[in-house]
Amino acid sequence: MDLDRIDLAVVRELQTDGRLAYETLAQRVGLSRPATRARVQRLLESGAVRVVAVVHPAVRGLTASAHLSIDTRGPAETVAREIAAMPEAPFVSLTAGQRAVMAELRTEGFDALDRAIERVRSLADVSVVDPLIGIEHLKDPYLLAALTDVPELDETDRQILDELERDGRLPFADLAERVGLSPGATRSRTLRLLDGGVVKVLALVRPELLGMGYLCGFAVRVEGAREPVADALAGLERVSFLSACVGRAELVGTITAESLATVRATLDEMRGRAGVRGVESWVHLELVKERYDLGGPAA
Repeated sequence: MDLDRIDLAVVRELQTDGRLAYETLAQRVGLSRPATRARVQRLLESGAVRVVAVVHPAVRGLTASAHLSIDTRGPAETVAREIAAMPEAPFVSLTAGQRAVMAELRTEGFDALDRAIERVRSLADVSVVDPLIGIEHLKDPYLLAALTDVPELDETDRQILDELERDGRLPFADLAERVGLSPGATRSRTLRLLDGGVVKVLALVRPELLGMGYLCGFAVRVEGAREPVADALAGLERVSFLSACVGRAELVGTITAESLATVRATLDEMRGRAGVRGVESWVHLELVKERYDLGGPAA
């Protein structure tokens, strides 16, 4: 699907606020409200864009995470799809590099994380599993700032979150009917959850449609203190994700770029930073799964 200038403007607004009212969105992109609504519906129906609600992992109790580098004895796609079927795996990719598959796991505590890693390791055609255990998400397009205190949520709050995960743009009137509150009370509750960082509603778009079709993962070994290096790498425009970790490296992340030349330039810029001892990289060939809107393991 080709996106024109107006489509791109609509998508960028929805990437910032997926629940933006059609009237406000229309004013920002310079169309009438009906034309804007039609554009959004066309984008959603095409599958090129999804508007999802991403609940903060801490709210779901997903306090442990790991990035797995996986090698296989045969074709990698079968293994990748088996891992993608695991509810603990929000992200799975086929890659070119030292390993054939990269996956992210998020679980309720480190005991559950250890069990999930063992499940991956026990798959028939898996030969190597090299985990990087996450300590802190430093830059993440799907999360707001870290929650210092996880708020107390009642059953109605959780129903609202569940409904938004199914449809991020569900109108307040429909949402109210489903959770059994008035539209005004539902709107107030929903805005409290959004403003408090409990949930974020945003558009997920295939990167190639935005001219950013090259995804490169990287792991950085640090010499000395990690924080200054992390701050410098998080500030790079093409670094879209960055996490502190323990294992063979101290930082792991993703470059999203418009060309391989830009990927290469970004990697070279990393290697030249003070405190960087080494950079390992891999190219994402195919995203098998990217579903940060699935909630907890029971989803």
